[in-house]
Amino acid sequence: MAIDFAVLLAALGITTLELVEAAAVAVALYGDSHKSAVFGYVSLGIILVLFPAFLLGRAIAFLPIIAIRFIGGGLLLYFGIRLIRSARRSVLRAKNAGSVSLSQEVPEKGIFYAGFSVGAIEAFEAAIVLVGLLPDNYLSTTVGLIGGIVIVIVATYLLRSQVRKVKQANMKVFVSALLLSFAVFWFVEAVIPTLTDLVLIPLFIAFALIVHWIANRPSKAQVFSGISRGKEGISKAEGWE
Repeated sequence: MAIDFAVLLAALGITTLELVEAAAVAVALYGDSHKSAVFGYVSLGIILVLFPAFLLGRAIAFLPIIAIRFIGGGLLLYFGIRLIRSARRSVLRAKNAGSVSLSQEVPEKGIFYAGFSVGAIEAFEAAIVLVGLLPDNYLSTTVGLIGGIVIVIVATYLLRSQVRKVKQANMKVFVSALLLSFAVFWFVEAVIPTLTDLVLIPLFIAFALIVHWIANRPSKAQVFSGISRGKEGISKAEGWE
């Protein structure tokens, strides 16, 4: 069977687009938890969807994508909120010359569930398009899929070492905003299937600002400390008069 470059590029594009989003979450989770197993769970979610998709073909299109998006979105929303609290604690402890890792504050299972959910849902959305391309040219679809996977693996490997250099508190803000963005996006996408992935950009920016503000807002102790220092300054000034 001859290669159909139109089908190949379509398969390559959808695979890269969807799996890059899963890889971004995997790299972020790894950067904060330093657990390589995160990549394994994301990959497991992808494999458990894509492999049956090529065996079952068009039958995968009849699976309830709405339910899958709601379940995945719910999991990410839960862990995203937990990470906000973790980010807040990290900021406060960093100011006191201490820090706590994500693995200490969020159970490992939670990290792995989040990674698996992202991998499965992104692979599922790619699979819906891929199974539509299979009847046109099976070989081209397969080559496009493999090419997309290779691109994502290489990009993920290159980013993995860089993301570990980011400060822990900032990484938690980033991960939390990323998880919350995907959660909200999937909830809305379940109701509005035509929603474009570009919506993720403003969602992420909004959540990043919100989470950053929550994590870095002054604590009550800091506020009272500031007030006390202010009063001491006023008392000293009055003493010099």
